[in-house]
Amino acid sequence: MGISLIEKILIRHSSKKKLEDFAYAKVDFAFSNDITGPLAIKEFENNGFGEVFNPNKIAFVCDHFTPARDLKTANNVKYIKQFCKKHKIKNFFDINHCGIEHSFLPEQGFFTPGDLVLGADSHTCTHGALGAAAFGVGSTDLAGAMFSGRVWLKKPAVVKFLYTGRLNKWVSAKDLILWTISRIGVDGATYKVMEFCGPVIEKMSMDGRFTICNMAVEAGAKTGIIAPDETTYSYLSQTSRLRGKIFKTKKWLFSDKDAVYEDVLEIDVSKIPPIVSVPHLPGNGRPVETLSKVKVNQVVIGSCTNGRLSDLETAAKILRGKKVKKGLRVIIFPATYNIYKQALQKGYISIFLDSGCIISPPTCGPCLGGHMGVLAEGEVAVSTTNRNFIGRMGSPKSFVYLSSPAVAAASALTGRITHPREVAK
Repeated sequence: MGISLIEKILIRHSSKKKLEDFAYAKVDFAFSNDITGPLAIKEFENNGFGEVFNPNKIAFVCDHFTPARDLKTANNVKYIKQFCKKHKIKNFFDINHCGIEHSFLPEQGFFTPGDLVLGADSHTCTHGALGAAAFGVGSTDLAGAMFSGRVWLKKPAVVKFLYTGRLNKWVSAKDLILWTISRIGVDGATYKVMEFCGPVIEKMSMDGRFTICNMAVEAGAKTGIIAPDETTYSYLSQTSRLRGKIFKTKKWLFSDKDAVYEDVLEIDVSKIPPIVSVPHLPGNGRPVETLSKVKVNQVVIGSCTNGRLSDLETAAKILRGKKVKKGLRVIIFPATYNIYKQALQKGYISIFLDSGCIISPPTCGPCLGGHMGVLAEGEVAVSTTNRNFIGRMGSPKSFVYLSSPAVAAASALTGRITHPREVAK
């Protein structure tokens, strides 16, 4: 009887021949941010841990409230920096050449297929796109992992999502994952692993794969994962730390043909239109055409879900030579410094500025209603982020609609939720 990719990774990291109900697994890399980092450090110090297991395998990325929105934020960043200096952790990232952790860390080449990665952030599942076992954990678990280099994990059930067919025009990876979550529900994969595969995934770019795995947690999943292939290795060979490296495919990095799954769902993507998730759950997916009467006050294009270069390219193609709706706030925030720079070189930033958009530095701020785009009472936003819970982006009486970059850009031109074909040249 075969086993799945996630099980193979856990077995190799727990030095067992068979995966039992719980695994005490070795950690390849652990990271945190400016919200969860201070909590993890306090737990580390309160428990009397003397040193970290490996300073080169730990990172802190200050991305949620930076540039510092207030004094508390500034002090948190200072606190993290002091901890890193004390323990000789060089992977401290603040403003310069930084970015949103789930885009920045893989872009830098910190993770490779088969790794076991822990992050004190729920969207750590993003990195499953690289064929890694990437788990979001609490700050207490991260503190323990920073000391011991290990973590206790419960054996997860695995659900296989097989995508077939041909994508319709204007349908992207974001639409696929919004549709999938709508089908199974926001609790449809609780503490399970969502394994994404099939010919559609195999043809998908790394940007799209990151988007799909990023939102696995919105179905309650412990993580999402995609088996690595030539697309994966080509991406890795262009990252900062692995540039030029020639990767040899690890023969064990795949799910066996006779692997046992809790369920297998085959999805024909040719039946999926552009999807928008209505308030207040990511699982409330609706065809964009059914929401054309919804007027918006703010459009946000960016985040660890859709702030990559291809996302900005899509938005720029729609906005080129046009003006956003008068009175509408349209905020663009590239996910990393490098993406910002590339967008500038390709002319996307000029297109956004000329159309009337606001350009933000890389930050998680708007996504969690922290800063750089907080919604007031009664305001409505179309956002390429990953959550639209009550109060997620500001007032508990505001409303967030989740969409792809194409739908968000089209809506920016009309001031209402709009199918891209209505405004495309």
